[in-house]
Amino acid sequence: METQLLLFIAASLVVILTPGQDMLLVMSRAVSHGARAGVITATGVSLGLLGHSLLAAAGLGALLMASKSLFLILKTVGACYLFYLGIKLIRSHRKGIELTGNNHQSYRRMFVTGAFSNISNPHITIFYFAFLPQFIPTDATHPTTLLFALGVSFSILTFMVKGPVGYFAGALSNWFRQHPSVLKWVDRVSGIMLIGLGVRLVTGER
Repeated sequence: METQLLLFIAASLVVILTPGQDMLLVMSRAVSHGARAGVITATGVSLGLLGHSLLAAAGLGALLMASKSLFLILKTVGACYLFYLGIKLIRSHRKGIELTGNNHQSYRRMFVTGAFSNISNPHITIFYFAFLPQFIPTDATHPTTLLFALGVSFSILTFMVKGPVGYFAGALSNWFRQHPSVLKWVDRVSGIMLIGLGVRLVTGER
């Protein structure tokens, strides 16, 4: 079990550190709105993974693999949301960063955005269903409970990595306030990448 746990942690960290929509979303929010926004977005992303833990434990991953129409619906919703975020960034016309304008509601929206960007991605559910069982012993007494526990652990590891990333990326916001023209290009590049990830999601196979 100790060896399995170490392998799980090592493999999980490799996956978490791989650049993707979660990392991009956390960093873009942190750079644009400050360290607190980055950490809050990372929290939403991590809690979104808890939803996938429940879905994987309930066997939805197998259902998504079996149902072409259900998979198509979920990935279309996820891709549309990425398109929305990307277009919103590209069309933004900010001249600077207003760190003082972030009220409780805007932070809540950032949290929801992070969570929904994950929960609406069916590939993550399938990834959970394919990845987590590899670390469950064949003689496990309660494999479903253990599967959920591994999913929770993956979520915690995600926050331990992306929370600090959001915080330290937010430290750059002061520099961007002094170089507002650079922020416009950060928004555009981030928006294009999110749209690209949306295309990748909608064209991906089960």
